[in-house]
Amino acid sequence: MPIRMKVFLPTSLEDALGILRASPGAHVLAGGTDFMVEMNYGHRRPERILSLRFVDELRAWSREGATLVLGAGVRFADILSSEIATLSPALAQAARTVGSPQIRNTGTIGGNIATASPAGDTLPVLWALEAMVNIRSEKGERRIAIRDLVTGVKRNELAKDELITSISIPVADGPQEFLKVGRRNAMVIAAASLAFACNRSERRIACALGAVGPTIIRCTDAERFVGERVDWERLMVPSERDRVKFGELCSEATLAVDDHRSTARYRRHAISVMAYRAVARMS
Repeated sequence: MPIRMKVFLPTSLEDALGILRASPGAHVLAGGTDFMVEMNYGHRRPERILSLRFVDELRAWSREGATLVLGAGVRFADILSSEIATLSPALAQAARTVGSPQIRNTGTIGGNIATASPAGDTLPVLWALEAMVNIRSEKGERRIAIRDLVTGVKRNELAKDELITSISIPVADGPQEFLKVGRRNAMVIAAASLAFACNRSERRIACALGAVGPTIIRCTDAERFVGERVDWERLMVPSERDRVKFGELCSEATLAVDDHRSTARYRRHAISVMAYRAVARMS
């Protein structure tokens, strides 16, 4: 027998929130790039779907001083084809690695966050930038750090009547990098990924790892170590030994396991190499 499914297609955020209140079990669909895979394999069969495809207000973005505010419906292709790519280079690098052009034209940054996969390409960048996630329901608004919103593999702290509306990150104030390895060169889920951000004004380094633990991992020991060894006038780490040590410390921060995408040993090695490359590219 055919599976009956009710699909809601609101055209405003207000209408979408009203539908969620009236149908709290509805599955929220943004780009659907992850959800449709689960549907096709028979892993998910929701009775009600709330599609945000026609809620244009979620696709807006703005710069507010030193802060970049991205609507949850901003697509990966939007990041690459706008000034966002200059204002947040690591986010653009991550967006460029997402799937195929078709996926990048459909998938959204809000969907990447809500899916909460540790292999989500934008998540290490958002972690390193200490992104704040803006959330709404009909009851009101709240703002939560991404590290507190994402709690585990495909688990988040969103209530059933809440939607992610936007994400706030700082405008780049120094070099940024996103690196990723997988089983092939393109259209691949990360076996390991790394985001690196240098904040020149605060003289601070941030580094976050993806796909090497149940959620994104901040490399606090490695950050502290390399931050004390940066030549902030030339914006570089001059010592080869220090660059190697930074990679080793990032590798030690992983909680990698063996699975069908990679071995834990390879993941740790890949992280050490990517961390070395990221800090070497500062200058």
